Parts: sequence; structure tokens; C-alpha cells
Amino acid sequence: MTKKIIATDKAPAAVGPYSQGVRVGNLIFTAGQAGLDPATGRLVEGGVEAQTRQTLKNLSAILQAAESCLSQVVKTTVFLQDIADFQAMNQVYAEFFDGHPPARSTVQVAALPLGALLEIEAVAIVEDS
Repeated sequence: MTKKIIATDKAPAAVGPYSQGVRVGNLIFTAGQAGLDPATGRLVEGGVEAQTRQTLKNLSAILQAAESCLSQVVKTTVFLQDIADFQAMNQVYAEFFDGHPPARSTVQVAALPLGALLEIEAVAIVEDS
């Protein structure tokens, strides 16, 4: 089985020595994504709701570059800077994962890169063609 690096300019460039995503067989592993605007590399304004929405758009772009999509996500991990933002994040998250959402873990962390309010990573599948 070979490892394929996933990269797209429709999601923010990596801010360190890592790949936006990696595909191995029919599995895709994304790097944690924050609410960065891919065009500017800056966090979007509007609080945790806006950052959650942009984060999930960024994840979607990476998955599309890997021939998958959000409906194929099997597991996410959400890192919140403040667990008090859980409900606000969850409302936006539900807009992107309706019907049969993936398994998920959510944790509070001390801090995130660039002062982000949250970060989300995902594992998804690519359906056999």
C-alpha cells in the first residue's frame, strides 16, 4: 500500500512541516484544520461559529482533493480552546454532518496555533469505484 500526499490551494497551506492530508488505500487522514481563510491565511472573524464553518469548508476541500467528501467521514476529533463553545460549535457542525454523522471526540485544549478557537481533524474513506 502506498501513501499519497493530499494538497489543495482550496484549503489553507500548512503552517508547519505537515501535509494537509494523507491517503493510504481507501483511507484519508487530514491534518487538523482551523478557521483560516485559504486566500489570506488569516482566521475568519465572527467567533467560534464562523471558525467552525470555515474549518469544515477547509476539511471538505481537502477531502475533495482526495476524491472523498464530508459524507464519507468516519471519525473527527474537535479541539476547542474553550469547552464553553461546545454548543455553538455543535450547531454549526450539525449543518455539515446531518443524517448519519461520524464518530467524534471533543476536547478542550490550552491553546491552538495562531490563536484559533478550534481545530478539527478527520478520517474519511474513499468509496471503491
